[in-house]
Amino acid sequence: MSASTPKPSQPTNSRRHKLPTLADVAREAGVSDVAASCALNAGKGSTRVSAETRERVLAAAKRLRYLPNATARALSRQRANAIGFVANIAYEEPNLYFQELFNGVVRGATDAQQTTCIFPLSSWDEAPNRIPALCDGRVDGLVVLAPNLEDDSTTWLPLHTPLVTIHAGRQFQGQVNVEADDEAGGFGIVCHMFELGYRRILCVGGPPHNKSADRRVDGFLRAHAENAVEVASDHVIRTWFTVEDGRRVMEKWLQNHRGEPLPEAIFCGNDDIALGCIEALEARGLGVPRDISVAGFDDTLLARRLRMATVRQPLLEMGRHAVNVLMQLIEAQRSGEPYEGPRNIVLPVEIVPGRTLFDCPRNAPLMIP
Repeated sequence: MSASTPKPSQPTNSRRHKLPTLADVAREAGVSDVAASCALNAGKGSTRVSAETRERVLAAAKRLRYLPNATARALSRQRANAIGFVANIAYEEPNLYFQELFNGVVRGATDAQQTTCIFPLSSWDEAPNRIPALCDGRVDGLVVLAPNLEDDSTTWLPLHTPLVTIHAGRQFQGQVNVEADDEAGGFGIVCHMFELGYRRILCVGGPPHNKSADRRVDGFLRAHAENAVEVASDHVIRTWFTVEDGRRVMEKWLQNHRGEPLPEAIFCGNDDIALGCIEALEARGLGVPRDISVAGFDDTLLARRLRMATVRQPLLEMGRHAVNVLMQLIEAQRSGEPYEGPRNIVLPVEIVPGRTLFDCPRNAPLMIP
């Protein structure tokens, strides 16, 4: 091609298009940028522009396939129409408890026409710096899955961003917490075992100083006290909420009690611990529930697939409820009105019979191999 030959023009059907701007819409409609903005952002009954101008602008926007800039609109309205979900993702194992709660948060946000942003923490030590940094206008409020948020959090929790906790380690002044009735769940499942005839029950609870784990163990102990059943020596042990830790502590406990009578049943602090216990028992040739019964807590997808006896937390509803309350807090802050709802919302739990719990214990106790 010679230097005098004109360059070919860009094809009109090129896929490289710029997004149409407000100025493009105004030019297409033959009005000013201000008039176009008023027509697009004001309601039908607005008198800031004439009905004829408004129709011309809307028609131009439709022809150009114009979409408003969400960030600019959020800044002008001082609302992001987005909520954040903060959780500590500390374990390498898939966390089904977290996933089902998050599913509820997403459904609640969808119902409220909100975008959901997830902000993972690798450790709660990050919280004093990380959580306030999230409250920079990118979200209107936060849902925080906070079982280990127990320190002097009131000194750094942001006051300008509404916040709802789920299963908080402690109740914070001015915040709303949503949780399940952990103590009632531990009490109910153990009483159910007593009704079936079980007496020698081992408790493999969650980590100490975790409020939910402590309350489930409290329920286990209260059930024994109210049914006048003595808790056997060394029959309450604690571990982390994982399959690996459940398997590890169960293996150690069995090794330390070789030759002693096998418990009739095990109540576990969550479904993951229960699965770990089942794996440790079966590795020693003990069948569940043929030789020993096992019950978990949470009723996650894992428990449902195994048809495990467990305590059902309404995880989906907890996440959805947390978002509903958060939207009330956001609206109350925007209107300047006080939030009049409860500050601690406790949802009921349900006992779920399953195939890991026989309807009666063995006639004669087994010895631990």
